[in-house]
Amino acid sequence: MLKSVRLLFAKAMVLVIASVAASVAMAANDNISGSVRSASGGEAGVWVIAETADLKTSYRKIVVTDDEGNFLVPDLPKAKYSIWARGYGLLDSDKQTTRPGKKVTIDVTNAATPQEAAKVYPGNYWFSLLEVPPEREFPGTGADGNGISESMRNQALFVDRLKDGCQLCHQMGNQATREIPLPMRDTFASTREAWDERLKLGNGMMNGPTRQLGKERALDVFTDWTDRIMAGEVPVQPPRPDGVEQNIVLTQWGWSNPAGFVHDNVSTDKRTPTMYPKGQLFGVAQGQGRLMITNPVTHESREIPIPRRVSVGGEERSTSYAGGGPSNPHNPMMDDKNRVWMTSTIRPGKNPDWCMESDHPSVKRHPIPGSGRQLSFFDVKTEKFTLVDTCFGTHHLQFAEDDNDTLYVSGDMNVVGWVDTKKYDETGDERVSQGWCPTILDTNGDGKIGEYVEPNEPVDPSKDKRIFGFGYGIIPNHFDGSVWFTRPYPNMVPGQIVRVDPKTCMTEQYQPPFETDAVPKALWGHGPRGVDIDRNGLIWTALGGSGHMASFDRSKCKVMNGPTATGQHCPEGWSLHRTPGPQMKGVEAYGNSDFHYYVWVDQFNALGLGENVPVTNGSTSDSLIAWLPDKKEMVVLRVPYPLGFYTRGLDGRIDDKKGGWKGRGLWASTNSVAVWHAEGGRGMTSDIIQFQIRPNPLAD
Repeated sequence: MLKSVRLLFAKAMVLVIASVAASVAMAANDNISGSVRSASGGEAGVWVIAETADLKTSYRKIVVTDDEGNFLVPDLPKAKYSIWARGYGLLDSDKQTTRPGKKVTIDVTNAATPQEAAKVYPGNYWFSLLEVPPEREFPGTGADGNGISESMRNQALFVDRLKDGCQLCHQMGNQATREIPLPMRDTFASTREAWDERLKLGNGMMNGPTRQLGKERALDVFTDWTDRIMAGEVPVQPPRPDGVEQNIVLTQWGWSNPAGFVHDNVSTDKRTPTMYPKGQLFGVAQGQGRLMITNPVTHESREIPIPRRVSVGGEERSTSYAGGGPSNPHNPMMDDKNRVWMTSTIRPGKNPDWCMESDHPSVKRHPIPGSGRQLSFFDVKTEKFTLVDTCFGTHHLQFAEDDNDTLYVSGDMNVVGWVDTKKYDETGDERVSQGWCPTILDTNGDGKIGEYVEPNEPVDPSKDKRIFGFGYGIIPNHFDGSVWFTRPYPNMVPGQIVRVDPKTCMTEQYQPPFETDAVPKALWGHGPRGVDIDRNGLIWTALGGSGHMASFDRSKCKVMNGPTATGQHCPEGWSLHRTPGPQMKGVEAYGNSDFHYYVWVDQFNALGLGENVPVTNGSTSDSLIAWLPDKKEMVVLRVPYPLGFYTRGLDGRIDDKKGGWKGRGLWASTNSVAVWHAEGGRGMTSDIIQFQIRPNPLAD
């Protein structure tokens, strides 16, 4: 009996082993594996890029070698691939042609000169060579003085305008911006003349920021930067990916035409990221007024024009950022009914009369004469658009976790607005479904909104004070029903985050610590743009000007209202964490050379680094940057190819909670206005990229 049991067990084990071996062999058929080797042996922390043109859209997958130089590129669709390696300190390898199921060795050689090595460094390392005027030259004394604009009251504001002012459209520090190309070099007598002409391109959009800096001094700064680089100056070498950074898997699909400026992307309902598993991905092409759609399963991309109620002269009237495109879409967000909501223009800017004079409760609080964008949504199932008019301007949008699926919207200079989407679905009535609050600080401290002074008037301790400024990022607080948003303009330094109670319209404003004795100067920060919240109610923002990931805990504030509660009254609520990358030349206290366009908190561990992990854009560093609160460390997830990865919005989706790392991913898009600034030049398209973290660099 015992012998027969042992025999049956042995046969069963043989079947199990055979089954496992078969599954491994089957899995290996969709992988490309091998090693990257130099004369010194295996090369650790080197990217391996597999790309193909055999699918319905361009497709790449990128991984990083382990400590011995081994790699495994998993889950490749059947196609012929070109595979090669890129790493800091190395020359790009030759490209080999191969197919899934093959094992290859990639030979690499060391760069012969620092200049050769630096060609593949991210833009922020090159941008760090730009020399900022020293603190002693501020405030500026104007064109007849030191050439710095008198409006530049401190060095931080100069840095902010160099970064935010110049990088709203594209990355600074990439080859297209740091050098003067030969055709232009031969046309002009000097680098300075070439830079002067360059600033006029793109409808002269860079002229505005440089005038704010002081045009002549700005030309001095850019000319000096370019001349030193073209004479051979190079930045320090960035570190190669290490530790968890070696576990990254990047998958890229092309999803625009070569002129397509895609602003943001979305894949699921942020509140429930398990919705729409393996579904389509959506982005808005601002300059062309189109909805971009990519199917990551069939590897197919397409685009659909976003309509308006009131047409403009020619659907294709503009492909530039300055023109805005016919519907000028900016930010998409999905709800739990499989609809993609967008901030988009549906009519001319003058508001209907009722927005100024009616019995609507919000109109009584604050009439609104005009709005630049309104709202629309795309039903994924029917592929039909619905246009929704709003009195308030729109820019970013987020759904609250409430019974009415309230959609809160930023984008107005004076109010924060919302749409009760449940009421809208029931009634179809735009007017009764929307509301808004003007932003009024309780500066007299009586706990309610009463008589107030206007933004241009000084604080009166007996009255409240209305504040204004462009509402940018926005996020509802799921704990108390408040709404938080950032106002980076017009008070750009230090900037502020704003809290509004939609029930009472009571407003609070908090600025990062700046020019205060409450914290050391090394902990001053400026430039909040994006904003998000974790599941514990902690507010997160990225300080694009100073280069920090920052959190704000309102519960620590000793003062929330009264005459001193105008911004710098709660330094104890802030925690600032410096992001990686070199400091800008000439800047000591603040001025990291990276630019952080937005921030997104991974509340549900969609990426694989844990729950409540804030992630910001390294818009100048070809990367996403995650802060691990428990470990108190930064993780840089670099996109090495094509150079020039410039991203804005982020989104995470969980396709399969039980599927391990393969069931999770964070999505980001290449969002430069100047797509042709990317490595490869004219003809390059925007990519939608999935970021995944596997357990180790060789995990399948």
